This record gives sequence, C-alpha cells and structure tokens, in this order.
Amino acid sequence: MARKTGVRPTGAELEILGVLWERGPSTVREVHHRLARGRDLGYTTVLKTLQIMAEKGLVRRDESQRAHVYAARTPAEQTQRQLLGDLLERAFGGSAALLVQQALSSRKTSAEEIARIRAYLDALEERK
Repeated sequence: MARKTGVRPTGAELEILGVLWERGPSTVREVHHRLARGRDLGYTTVLKTLQIMAEKGLVRRDESQRAHVYAARTPAEQTQRQLLGDLLERAFGGSAALLVQQALSSRKTSAEEIARIRAYLDALEERK
C-alpha cells in the first residue's frame, strides 16, 4: 500500500516509529516490549496502533511469518522534515528564523548544540 500524502503520525505513532527507526523491522511483541518499559501499555494497544499505521501507509507489514513484522515506510529524517515543514507553515508563516528563535528560547541550549548550529549555518553560508 502506498503512503497517503499529508498523513501526519500521531504522538503514539511517532513513538512506535521511533522504535522501528532504532531497531529496524520488528514484531508487535518487540515494539511492545520496548515501549512498555516502566509503564502500563497493553499489547493489543500496540497491535491496533500498528494495524492503523499500516492502513495509513506509515509502516509496511510483512505477513510471511507467523509473527507479522512491521517496518517504517520512510526514514526518520524524511518524516521529521515533513512534520517540520508543516509546523513551519502552520505556526510560523513559513519563517525559519521565527521557528529557530522559538526553538532556542523554549529551553536551555547547551554550548555544544549552539556550536553545532553555528557550524551548520557557516556551512550554509559557504554554499551560497
């Protein structure tokens, strides 16, 4: 099934995608085990969410074995870009400067993170 355009994963779906991006293709049991650490989360909740995600085109389901194996359809970076682009347009009127200013002012930023941001901006300037 092809991924539908404009499908944005919910918070719970992003959590599951995070597991799949980290672990790679996984069974429901493996995803549940990872997510349930230290909290009450039902196996059937994870199963149903993965089934919905497959219908939405967010994950692929391999049914060739008894335990179905799920895999993310798109890499983390692509999904992050899609979500960020949507947020940029909806909340910041397309202004990357406003988005970055809010991101940096919303919590304490480490000196290491600031250095990485500066290096990235310098590299962007050099490409112009």
